[in-house]
Amino acid sequence: MKYLIVGLGNIGEEYEQTRHNVGFEVLDAIAKSNNVKFEEARYGAVATYKFKARNMLLLKPNTYVNLSGKAINYWMQKEKIPLSNLLVVVDDLALPFGTLRLKAKGGDAGHNGLKSIQSTLGTASYSRLRFGIGNEFSKGRQVDFVLGRWSDEEWSALLERVKVAEDIVNAFATVGAAQAMSQFNNK
Repeated sequence: MKYLIVGLGNIGEEYEQTRHNVGFEVLDAIAKSNNVKFEEARYGAVATYKFKARNMLLLKPNTYVNLSGKAINYWMQKEKIPLSNLLVVVDDLALPFGTLRLKAKGGDAGHNGLKSIQSTLGTASYSRLRFGIGNEFSKGRQVDFVLGRWSDEEWSALLERVKVAEDIVNAFATVGAAQAMSQFNNK
């Protein structure tokens, strides 16, 4: 079985270690744990590995967050990956920092990356791992907050939460979304 695990983020140095790129951070950690490297390919950087007899394809789209659907659709078609085997790792302002929520489907919650995916795939019935980045910004400063870098304190705490996110990704591929949700959500 093949799985497509997508981390949302923006390419370029100016976006490294920003809140919006937490999806990239999770995928980088997974790649490191599995001793694989990303290679540039069509619509993004990809890495592959096997986990408990599952073929895992990691994708960091190079289309920028707002056009993520194009990259995801391409790789799903190219690798013949069913919608049920897609998991998108995304930053979420509505969740407190470090909170992780796996959902089997849902709306876009105002996230432009999820809007692009939903529009391109024609459905909101795909799994997503929402990674809480908090909402500690003043009125009118949302973009600055989302595109801002983590504080040193947040960065230290982030590493432990990224490890939990990696465990959720592995559970998604081995036991499915429903069981992974009951195992990890609210923890």
